[in-house]
Amino acid sequence: MAPTTNPLTVPVPASGANTDQEPDPMWGSMEAGEGFLVGRTKLGELSISAYALVRYINQLPAGQTYLDHLGRERNVDPRHDIWAHRLMIHLKGWLWSEKLRYQITLWGLNTTDQDATFGVIGYQFHKAFNLYGGLNGLPGSRSLQGSHPFWLGHDRVMADEFFRPYFTHGVWASGEVLLPGLWYQVMVGDSLSSLGINATQITRNFAYAASVWWMPTTYEFGPNGSFDDYEWHEEPATRFGISGTTSKENRFADNATSIPENTTIRLADAVNLFEFGSLAEGVQLEDARYSMMSVDAGVKYKGVFIGASYFARLLSEFVADGPLPVERLIDTGFYLQASFYPLKQKLQLYAVTSWVFGDKDAGFQTQHEYLGGANWFFGNTRNLRMNAQVIRVDRSPVSSNFGYYAGGQDGVTTSLAVSVLF
Repeated sequence: MAPTTNPLTVPVPASGANTDQEPDPMWGSMEAGEGFLVGRTKLGELSISAYALVRYINQLPAGQTYLDHLGRERNVDPRHDIWAHRLMIHLKGWLWSEKLRYQITLWGLNTTDQDATFGVIGYQFHKAFNLYGGLNGLPGSRSLQGSHPFWLGHDRVMADEFFRPYFTHGVWASGEVLLPGLWYQVMVGDSLSSLGINATQITRNFAYAASVWWMPTTYEFGPNGSFDDYEWHEEPATRFGISGTTSKENRFADNATSIPENTTIRLADAVNLFEFGSLAEGVQLEDARYSMMSVDAGVKYKGVFIGASYFARLLSEFVADGPLPVERLIDTGFYLQASFYPLKQKLQLYAVTSWVFGDKDAGFQTQHEYLGGANWFFGNTRNLRMNAQVIRVDRSPVSSNFGYYAGGQDGVTTSLAVSVLF
């Protein structure tokens, strides 16, 4: 991450004068832009920031079926549409003390017909220890630690989307310790995902996640730990990290005939883990433990970015109303991303491959993708861009309306999008 460049956390003195004080990162779930200052008094400060994305997507072929790991035929549901896809409005600043930070986010995702309001509040005690509460991404993969929207595409690549944890309400701490550029984040949350779930549905089990990363050469990795080198490092910037997550998950439904509200965990054939009969015909899975570990590395130099991550996921501690053919499932995978600028800070080209290796002993296959894309920064800023991308995916294990993937798809997805952040 880039602890010194996150605009959300730069403490602006009440006098408005510049200082040499180094800001601490907020590590909020939805990182805001610099925004516009609405007002500042001795009691606090308010700024408004926003992010918006309009996207065209076409998933091909238009009609397709595939076989899941139990040999059952399933339909692929490809999309061809244009949406004002995502909108986030951030109200942010400090109250009474520049160490007491807050952020309120109005979030709308039109493709899934979801609207929500999120809040984060925290106190920055020391560079080595900052404590926050609210909604945040469990820090189990690098993309969940503030880098959005500074990715190569506008959404995550297939392997990251398949393995990662999600967003939940909880408390977390972060800071820089021991060595320059050595950072940590730890979090305790309600469950793997709180989106679309109410307080009466969750169980008494918490989700736990932690991440440690080291940026040994320049002690930073660009604004928000971005997944490219728009900032054009004159010296190589490096980052190495390891993250882990565990959570005992429930299907969040009253009976076996109800559609599970817990839709976050997918098997390697894109089947919802808590769907009726997901692991055995006629058997309902009620509870399972999700455990995931990831390691990642990245380098930036003069417009070139290379990043990679390896994932390993264990699904275990199954509780069901009948016998299951497996006691646990182990899936692994990785992604490799690379980009460069043929026109400095104007035109960026990139390529990605990601792979998911399903548990072969349980009958799952290997899925992969290759994608290429381009970003045109047409406003002399990284905050205004047009993105074009083509993905060749082989049996997607991911299925979501907000991302690029349809479960089971074996084909090509094209997308064209424009985004703005301020």
